[in-house]
Amino acid sequence: MPETASAHVDTFARDHMPSPDELPEFLFDAPGLQFAPRLNATAELLDRRITLGDGPRPCLFGDGVAWSYAALQERVDRIAHALVQDLELVPGNRVLLRGANTPMLAACNLAVMKAGGIAVGSMPLLRARELRTIIHKAQISHSLCDIRLTGELDAAAADCPELRHRVAFDADPSQAAPGSLGALAARHEGRPFSAVDTAADDIALIAFTSGTTGVPKGTMHFHRELIAACACWPAHVLRARSDDRFIGSPPLAFTFGLGGLLLFPLSIGAATVLLEKMGPEQLLPAIARWQASVCFTAPTSYRAMGSAIAAQRAAGDAPDLGSLRKCVSAGEPLPAATRALWHATTGIQIIDGIGSTELLHIFISADEAHARGGATGVPVPGYVAAVLDDAGQPVPPGQVGHLAVKGPTGCKYLADERQRQYVQRGWNLTGDAYRVDPDGQFVYEARTDDMIVSGGYNIGGPEVEDALLLHPAVAECGVVGVPDAQRGQIVKAYVVLKPGHAVDDATTRVLQDFVKQTIAPYKYPRSIEYLAALPRTETGKLQRFRLRQGSGAA
Repeated sequence: MPETASAHVDTFARDHMPSPDELPEFLFDAPGLQFAPRLNATAELLDRRITLGDGPRPCLFGDGVAWSYAALQERVDRIAHALVQDLELVPGNRVLLRGANTPMLAACNLAVMKAGGIAVGSMPLLRARELRTIIHKAQISHSLCDIRLTGELDAAAADCPELRHRVAFDADPSQAAPGSLGALAARHEGRPFSAVDTAADDIALIAFTSGTTGVPKGTMHFHRELIAACACWPAHVLRARSDDRFIGSPPLAFTFGLGGLLLFPLSIGAATVLLEKMGPEQLLPAIARWQASVCFTAPTSYRAMGSAIAAQRAAGDAPDLGSLRKCVSAGEPLPAATRALWHATTGIQIIDGIGSTELLHIFISADEAHARGGATGVPVPGYVAAVLDDAGQPVPPGQVGHLAVKGPTGCKYLADERQRQYVQRGWNLTGDAYRVDPDGQFVYEARTDDMIVSGGYNIGGPEVEDALLLHPAVAECGVVGVPDAQRGQIVKAYVVLKPGHAVDDATTRVLQDFVKQTIAPYKYPRSIEYLAALPRTETGKLQRFRLRQGSGAA
């Protein structure tokens, strides 16, 4: 449990921490992991850079934006003042952050934590139904939302009385419409904001992830954990430099993106490029345009970009990637063929890794010199890992078991009984099946739960089932992940239609479009197969393993 006096006036998050016996064991014996009792993540990541003389250095780039560290600090301080003085934020309040990757969204994240609030990221594609669940679960009192994304939030807020303060911002910081965050912040120009004296173990971030039941889990992270994450994988495996320029596709709402595109570059005084659209077709020219040197994206993106480079090179029109020197992959298993393609087209060996929202970022990885096709790597300094059997005992090398991890970060679900599933005997059980090869490398086998990992996104099958079942044509359905060469997995739905509805392509398109309008579009079933009945046990439980095998009803 928390060890020091909290700065939080609103104690909701601390009051809903797991009990002491449900927490994982935390390890702080590695260098750089000894923290003072009082710590504010923004003060450590941003204000400290100013005291070190980095104020004039480039920090954040975006469309029409180029902020130095000093400019970012000034923007963060103005937003923090607006939160506290205009929006009545008190330490411990939860603040929903909603927007595409922009410098303004990054500033909002840092300002919330500097003011002692708890940042709660949300994917731009989430619909009102999903936002409503997050708002209720975390009892969110404030929201800062890109003005272009307010529609779904407004719809959700109609049923969320706890959300008392909603303010829109423009991705272009020069815009300041009346009542907007920009207008409020402008009132505080030139006024430094002293970071709230938070405890190192005060909650700074709640990152939501969908589990196998489809019910979102709020993963809570201390201020010290954000700094600990910077001291582990980036320092020992990535080994970026202060003159690097980071770029990538993961949203800041994902901890993969928050770490890779904000926390890690700030921690070493580097710069980062935040662009709203960063699919493979945009990322490749953006690397050349911005002369980026460190890239974060998913395996599917590396494969698409590698193929594009090969085609452009054959046509005599290859992009200039001379600035690029580090490439990081996470979010889904990295196929050996994708690794080989990227190396062949760029000469760069991808740094692979596995992390989780529960542990904040990557905890098993291998640097370029030790990367091996088909293997993830070894535990990052600061973490220990093991492969365990069902009884929690280590299995012999080469045998598949449950991946278990300990380190300076760990799972703390917000008021969720699934804490006891993820944390057992002090270990974080990630839900991944792994084996350890004779050379000590950890090799991924499969997910041990029903999570579908498609194109770098984690998708809970039951959540898609819930959306499909809202359509009047659907009687029953089961959703699983099936292998796909491009995306790793795709969402496949097995549907039993109600009488009177045709089994044809038109029905499939209607159901797919319906899901896209009900939940985030990337979760929709790319394949739908129709059955007369779903395979179930005698007690009525759905046999998902039979759906994965392509089996229908008995």
